[in-house]
Amino acid sequence: MENCCQHALPCHFTCLFVLAQLLTWVSTKEFLVFGPSEPIVAAPGGEAILPCSLFPVMSVENMEELRWFRSRFSEAVFVYRNQQEQKEEQMAKYSGRTWLVKDQFHQGKAAVRIGNVQEPDSGIYVCFFKRGLFYEEAILELKVAVMGSVPEVHIKGPEDGGLCVVCMTSGWYPKPQVQWRDSRGERLPASSENHTEDDEGLFSMKTTLVVRDSSLGNVTCSTFNPILGQEKAMGMFIPEPFFPQASPWIPAFAVSVTMMGLLVLGSIYFLRREHLSKLQLRQEWKKMEGQVILRRICSFTAWRKAQLYAGSVTLDPDSAHPILAISQDRMSVTWKDTTMCLDGLFYVLGTEGISSGRCYWEVKIKNGDSSRWILGVCREDVEREGLYFESPEKGFWTVGRTSSGYWAYIDNGRASLSLRQVPESVGVFVDYSEGDISFYNMSDMSHIFSFHEASFSGTLFPYFRLRSGDVSMILSSMAHVSERREGRRKRGKKGRRGKREKRGKKRKKEGRALGA
Repeated sequence: MENCCQHALPCHFTCLFVLAQLLTWVSTKEFLVFGPSEPIVAAPGGEAILPCSLFPVMSVENMEELRWFRSRFSEAVFVYRNQQEQKEEQMAKYSGRTWLVKDQFHQGKAAVRIGNVQEPDSGIYVCFFKRGLFYEEAILELKVAVMGSVPEVHIKGPEDGGLCVVCMTSGWYPKPQVQWRDSRGERLPASSENHTEDDEGLFSMKTTLVVRDSSLGNVTCSTFNPILGQEKAMGMFIPEPFFPQASPWIPAFAVSVTMMGLLVLGSIYFLRREHLSKLQLRQEWKKMEGQVILRRICSFTAWRKAQLYAGSVTLDPDSAHPILAISQDRMSVTWKDTTMCLDGLFYVLGTEGISSGRCYWEVKIKNGDSSRWILGVCREDVEREGLYFESPEKGFWTVGRTSSGYWAYIDNGRASLSLRQVPESVGVFVDYSEGDISFYNMSDMSHIFSFHEASFSGTLFPYFRLRSGDVSMILSSMAHVSERREGRRKRGKKGRRGKREKRGKKRKKEGRALGA
């Protein structure tokens, strides 16, 4: 009993500390808005409810505006302002099939009900609560999907030298993925697969498998929903007597003929095939090695060119989010409180703007491979208030890391980046006149990604965003780059001066020899 209490005390203290921190934060922020932690699932043609709630609990009637919208604030799904629905701001495709659920307003809860849900309704939604000048938001996700019936498996009979097994299932959305597996979990190729779609848009599947190995035993038919990431499966044991019986001498004869053929062919072609295989492997290795070396040379050359334009970059504390801590020398940014688990729009800009010419700087990323972050450049006039997503169309040219890997944020979403080493330091090169922005992995001196022929207008500023994790960004001093360039210039001058002096001494010796 005493040991249980000792283990429970630290947990109670931790909970009290977190609650105190949350209440302190709420007191300064007035209120928070929460949505469901898991995606909302709805069937095609059915209804979906998008709930949001306030903390601390207060009446929703006191809110000046309630709004549910998609990725942009103007893409309104439902707007409730001054205790009235504002239909003129609503998107046309949601007209007549959205309603506000008010029965829990006094408990600080509100929801929007969407009727006749279809596949285009799936995706991200944002609920927005405003009172006076203060507002808060929460993000929700809606998935349109249905888990169908458990597969039905039965034996059809002999077919194509084996035993045909049939699997049928219905009521799925979207179209599911059907697989056959043996008792070890290995995938078995299906003989055929057909699907039908009913009036409600739900899919029915029928697939067959011809089993020729009588010792296989168990087979399993698995149906997987790619949206929900869930499956339903049904297995069947196939007794050996169910298989067609063949004459015992036929397999023995086939095996004997096959072995004799293999021995003959092996004795004729083995040496030549071995020689050709080694020759081809050697040629491919040399070609691949040459391509790798060429890519490294090109990447290193581009980086050395970029380094010629190394400039001094510092952080602008006035642009930093209040939750970020900027060092006294304005060269690093991290969290003020590393114990909070956050993921939001916490960014800071560089002090120096770029409106012409070329500029290069390097950023060290501490704990970057276990955190989420974004860096690059942005236009001075970009919208950075409320909810936004980085893309060149919106004036951001950035790369970063999420929990699923490294990405470049392009206009149509994001492009996956394949890196040989973890980028502990990233070099950024901006060629304003050419519209080129390039990123380099300083861990292995390789090229990461480039935005070419970008359309710039106005001044660009370095952009640094911390999303989550114990991550810090530290700007590297570029003074050592300039010193190396100056050193090479001085050594070059001394070398040329030395050569001229040697040539002068040689001419004097030749003149004295002629005079003698």
